[in-house]
Amino acid sequence: MERILEVLIIWPFMAFIVSLLLPKENEKLISGFAFGMVGIHFFSILVLLVLWGIDGFESINLKEFSIYASNHMDFYVDFYFDKNTAVYSLVGSMLTFLVTTYSRIYLHRESGYKRFFYTILLFYSGYTLVIFSGNLETLFIGWEILGLTSFLLIAFYRDRYLPVKNALKVFSIYRIGDVGIILAMWASHHLWHENITFERLQNYELVHHHLEGHSLFGMFISVMFLLAACAKSAQFPFSSWLPRAMEGPTPSSAIFYGSLSVHLGLFLLIRTMPFWDQQVLARILIGSVGLVTAAVGASIGRVQSSVKSQIAYASVAQIGLMFFELSLGFETFALFHFAGNAFLRTYQLLVSPSAVSYLIREQFYQFEPKHHNIETHFSKKMEYSLFLMSIKEWNMDDLLDRMIWKPFKKIGNLLRFINIKNVYYITIPTFMIGVGIQVSRFNLPDFIVDLLPEIFSFIGLMLVFRAYAGRKNVFVAWTLLIMNHFWVILAVSFNDLLTINEISYYLAGVILTGTVGYIILRILTKIEAGIDLNRFQGHSYEHPKLAVIFLIACLGLAGFPITTTFIGEDILFSHIEYDQIFLAFFLALGFVISGITLIRMYARIFLGPHIKRYHSIAQRSS
Repeated sequence: MERILEVLIIWPFMAFIVSLLLPKENEKLISGFAFGMVGIHFFSILVLLVLWGIDGFESINLKEFSIYASNHMDFYVDFYFDKNTAVYSLVGSMLTFLVTTYSRIYLHRESGYKRFFYTILLFYSGYTLVIFSGNLETLFIGWEILGLTSFLLIAFYRDRYLPVKNALKVFSIYRIGDVGIILAMWASHHLWHENITFERLQNYELVHHHLEGHSLFGMFISVMFLLAACAKSAQFPFSSWLPRAMEGPTPSSAIFYGSLSVHLGLFLLIRTMPFWDQQVLARILIGSVGLVTAAVGASIGRVQSSVKSQIAYASVAQIGLMFFELSLGFETFALFHFAGNAFLRTYQLLVSPSAVSYLIREQFYQFEPKHHNIETHFSKKMEYSLFLMSIKEWNMDDLLDRMIWKPFKKIGNLLRFINIKNVYYITIPTFMIGVGIQVSRFNLPDFIVDLLPEIFSFIGLMLVFRAYAGRKNVFVAWTLLIMNHFWVILAVSFNDLLTINEISYYLAGVILTGTVGYIILRILTKIEAGIDLNRFQGHSYEHPKLAVIFLIACLGLAGFPITTTFIGEDILFSHIEYDQIFLAFFLALGFVISGITLIRMYARIFLGPHIKRYHSIAQRSS
């Protein structure tokens, strides 16, 4: 059984790597390969479930290997298989198999045919890693892969304005959810004093013992789980991103935002249920969020003119009900609800283009009288108010803009004085002074030394905000994002001295990818008249290879799991004490905003309508 599980987890990654090597002109080979690999995986899961049933449905935990181990932490890959994994793997493999079959014809002659199929395989790899994960660290690797593939598939039509813009919006919401995962991992390390596995989390006495004296800490972890789940599953107030994600091809909308990816927030809550189930306030919060989302999603879906948006909000409302069911303790019922909703929404999205064409005549020529329901008993004032609020999607976009994005931009704009000269003449010398203080301490009072980690991490965060708000000089933004990592190292080093190996482990990925990205920007600047971040420039049209290399550099600098920086971030958080919540928050927010800034930088330079006018351009209204 264990060997079969390992093969099933590795299989999608192997398929993704091989798909990169296939010739992009041969559509039959590309789609046939993806169809075959996913099909084999689906039927293998059926065999696994039969064998698992014969063994008595016992849960299986596999600790594979340690990626990094020290006195402070042990970052190891762990896999876990139980009834929750069984349901999600069966539904996921079957729906991915159906969608790849559908896409073979649907995307015929599309310029990004190969790109679509290898992105789907990468998504399926991340999905498999999430549902088979045995601890938070392994889950977070797959979580990050899902965020990247979401961006790539929404921006599939990369020469158009709206798909790229909406892809950035969805990626930004996903990254806000990542704050929850990062802080939950940090707090969990201090609560358990180890890398806790989901298998050990099933031990009621163990969880109860640790929560007895740390109820506030436990509540903080539960709220962070809820934040991550709400962002991933489009729960209130993050619901408005889901219809924007429908800018991608219909098959990706079906598999991502109708069935699989959008239900992974629910999976996170199911997986961590033994922890938050013992906290009444956490259950009330989860249930309340679910009920509010169900009501808001249902009302918005009723007034949508687009069939995709109707399906999106219907799915959001159903997931809200699943959150509520879970808060009441109906875990098995929520799993059945997930499976039914996933199959229904996938079917609805796949047939939606045909359904619209079939029903267009009836919409124009057949009158349907208004049915009597609860709405007919509302006063006209209430009915019109609800209608207007639903049309405006309950102002969720405006709420997020006012509460999150505009404050970030205002902070960044206050730092406009930071330019290339100031980076080299002020920021770097200030950093060296900080290093001198760290090494010698200058007999500083203890209360000042205790404040220095927060101060230095706050300086790094301000540099990230400046890069986030920057629009003119791309080299300033890139340099500031690199500098942030050095300020982070300096801030954490005051707690207990980081070893040279730990610093090297963290900075290896930063220096490598930062240098590669800087070289790509220099090459592009020489080829083109100039590049900035004021608009989408679409340089992937002429420079696709530079676009791929720069994307890899951005992912590495953002701490995506392709370099040692990803593990390095966890190493740094292991050095943050449990009472330094501001330090942990500044670091987590800095990593998240840095990732948004880097992906936006890539999108502004290489995606969107091509800035040159010697060929046809997809206008903004397209």
